[in-house]
Amino acid sequence: MIDILEHLNAVQREVSRTGETVTVLMRRTYQAEPAEVWHALTDPERMKRWFMPVTGDLEVGGSFQLEGNAGGEILECEPPKRFKVTFGGPTSLLELRLRPGAGSSTELELEHSMAEAPAPGGSGALWVGPGWDGGLLGLDLYVTGELPADADPVEMANSDEVISYNEQSVRAWIEAIRASGTTSEEDLMSAAKVAMSQYAPDAEL
Repeated sequence: MIDILEHLNAVQREVSRTGETVTVLMRRTYQAEPAEVWHALTDPERMKRWFMPVTGDLEVGGSFQLEGNAGGEILECEPPKRFKVTFGGPTSLLELRLRPGAGSSTELELEHSMAEAPAPGGSGALWVGPGWDGGLLGLDLYVTGELPADADPVEMANSDEVISYNEQSVRAWIEAIRASGTTSEEDLMSAAKVAMSQYAPDAEL
């Protein structure tokens, strides 16, 4: 069983806006060495265990494609500290940063900036934030050995447990966006309804 509250509270969520660019910033600590977390994030054989299959020329200047999801160009890579890619289009930039934490832990930062957000102001964060919450959850279950060897990430994503997690994630992002003051309440709730219908179809705001 997933401790939904524990995993939700393990993530720090921030939303900011500069002009028309909206940025999502997430932080989470992993109980694993940076090299181990880096390998889980970048090795195709390991990625498909907790995230989804990826193909492409996985080096700077190359491109990648996530199965059934976004693709992009690999812009920068400094193992085992950081990488930066486009994600779904040239104006959508994703950067992951790793640094050693206390003991044998790793501090991970995920930053996703969208110059052409799909919703007004900071409410565009609802298009990506809950999805990244799911990814960070899967990564934690994987590096801590809690993910069964025969686990199917697609099946897990459609499970009642994860959908319940998604619902609470959307609610957490609503509060993060509201706290950022980057959009109107009307635009926020309009985007929230769309996000909830995508991530937790049976839930109501």
